Amino acid sequence: MTEFSMNSKPKLNFITFISLSILLLCASACSKPGGVRILKLGHGLDTSHPVHAAMIYMAERVQEKSDGEMIIQVYPNQQLGSERELVELLQIGSLAMTKVSTAAMEGFAPEIKVLGQPYLFRDDEHRDRVLKGPIGKDLLDAGEKYWLKGLCYYDAGKRSFYTKSKPVEKPEDIQGLKIRVMESPTAVRLIQSFGGSPTPVSFGELYTALQQGIVDGAENNPPSLLTSRHYEVCKFYSLNEHTAVPDMMIVSTKVWERLSDQERQWLQEAADESAVHQYQLWEESVEESMRILQEAGVQVSYPDKTPFEKEAEKVYEALKTSDPVMYALIQEIKNY
Repeated sequence: MTEFSMNSKPKLNFITFISLSILLLCASACSKPGGVRILKLGHGLDTSHPVHAAMIYMAERVQEKSDGEMIIQVYPNQQLGSERELVELLQIGSLAMTKVSTAAMEGFAPEIKVLGQPYLFRDDEHRDRVLKGPIGKDLLDAGEKYWLKGLCYYDAGKRSFYTKSKPVEKPEDIQGLKIRVMESPTAVRLIQSFGGSPTPVSFGELYTALQQGIVDGAENNPPSLLTSRHYEVCKFYSLNEHTAVPDMMIVSTKVWERLSDQERQWLQEAADESAVHQYQLWEESVEESMRILQEAGVQVSYPDKTPFEKEAEKVYEALKTSDPVMYALIQEIKNY
């Protein structure tokens, strides 16, 4: 399986080559037939997800701003590959854009892993100030040396545990459980700090992994729990809200460099406007998702976060010696 590396160019696996072949047969990632600039955007979410709706909004705004001279074609549901494969395609310039969790960006820009740290933000207002300020801008730019340019952040809410056999009311309840995590060293360390067994599984394969007992549970936000239909297998949802990992809209720098200044302006403005729109959609979606989940028989609990925060301090203590630069950035964010 292909691993992300911060020190080497990506190695494409077989599935990625298949995706690449499909893309090359269809058209270039950044073609301009008849004077119309066409950008291809692939992602792994369901079409009912609020983040997908934001991407459609971005495509509409680009077309309106450019009077049809620029078009974004959106391919959802992993049609063009998994999250990792899509990012690899961006790196070689065969796909223009994708939505990626900032947790998955750790392998490219080490600074970005700061956003996956547990209980990093005091509240939503604190998070928004950080992401919209100079720290957030620097993190958007951090992947450019690896051919990935960040355009904007999307709200991905707060991640909490959902499990098959019992609710997670305290950190000890994670002990002995196999918990699916994203392919993120930070997420792995967090589950280990709670005594669980972190198990990386592709999001597209997670439903089956839950059904078959490969994992005992996972962690995510309410809209993703709903649209993935994981609630059909996991009937316990414990809102301990251990991380608030945002999504990031990224564009291949190889594609970005082919755009004119005007085209770049259209795309950046549309991305920024879609982020504002997505934040509104997200708030509505969380409320609606929680209502539907409870009606479907999911047992929702609100455990005391203090014990989880205390256990998560182990992650910070380890960084103090292993990565003092990261630890300093964490303190800067906490005090922002």
